[in-house]
Amino acid sequence: MKFVLAPDSFKESMTAKNAALAMERGIRKVFPDAECVIVPMADGGEGTVESLVSMTNGEIIKTEVLGPLGEKVVAEYGLLGEGQTAVIEMASASGLELLKPEERDPLLTTTYGTGQLIKHALDKGVSRFLIGIGGSATNDGGAGMLQALGVSFKNENGEELPFGGGALDRLHTIDLSGLDERIKDVKIDVACDVTNPLIGENGASAIFGPQKGATPEIVKTLDQNLAHYAEVMKVQLGKDIAHTEGAGAAGGLGAGLMAFLNAELKKGVDLVIEYTGLESFVQVADYVFTGEGSIDGQTLFGKTPYGVATVAQKYSIPVIAFAGRIGKGVEPLYDNGFTAIVGILTGVTSLEDALKDGETNIEFAAENICRLLKI
Repeated sequence: MKFVLAPDSFKESMTAKNAALAMERGIRKVFPDAECVIVPMADGGEGTVESLVSMTNGEIIKTEVLGPLGEKVVAEYGLLGEGQTAVIEMASASGLELLKPEERDPLLTTTYGTGQLIKHALDKGVSRFLIGIGGSATNDGGAGMLQALGVSFKNENGEELPFGGGALDRLHTIDLSGLDERIKDVKIDVACDVTNPLIGENGASAIFGPQKGATPEIVKTLDQNLAHYAEVMKVQLGKDIAHTEGAGAAGGLGAGLMAFLNAELKKGVDLVIEYTGLESFVQVADYVFTGEGSIDGQTLFGKTPYGVATVAQKYSIPVIAFAGRIGKGVEPLYDNGFTAIVGILTGVTSLEDALKDGETNIEFAAENICRLLKI
């Protein structure tokens, strides 16, 4: 019996790897000689670095960078086991969680620290990046990141622009002469599950600005500033990305990555599937176990268990998904690669206890599923 164990993390309860190890313990109570292949998964957001580093026996690298408001913070990224690939979650350096609610100000926040992480990884000799861009505190179009990599954004007096989306209306000249030359030799994949354009009513400022501290007046200012930023890019760089899908991700960081670093934006779970080599394991498996904290109708729109099930469906491999919560609208999942969806709770309990007992519960659930399979 060969099982591929490819769960996402169960938020606030267990990491993807710990969930997979708990599944393995349950399996071995019934099939002690089973082969269990552990492939910790993620969707490009929180937990992606940890999952891929764990999967490849890589390392977590910590370094001091500038945080969203220019303060010093210790951020981290992953160097995969082959030593050539860096995995960065921009939120580690430029994320909303680094700020108290009263500190959030997208007129001032910067992606500079994210650029510093990229530069630090380049110094390690990497040739490939996977960058997750969820959870940003910024709305600067990626300008801060690019400044850290040597791009100069100047006003009409030839002075460098200060940090933040509030300064982009003063952009006059983009100078690429100082851009780190190593960038042209690396491949950059960006995990991005939003399709918002850079500007407009569905753009970065209008949709995501309020959660970053923007009032309606500030949203209008930020949108106008990004529109000016996009126009200067169009005229001086020949890159027209104002209405490109995904350009508005992470306060326009998507636009900066595409226009200046030739990055490709892809669905997060698809990138993790690629980087882990999941398909090579799944196609020779007897069963695939996956799961995450909550499975419901939204799972169909790019969540990790759906991505795993899609791979397994290509090879007609049964998929059992485990969840702490099973919500409404799961029925279509059964037509999209899911064989069964199993709740792991053993009774009525508090949220606190459910999170605390996650590993015990998923082990027990996996054991019971295997007792059925043994029949």
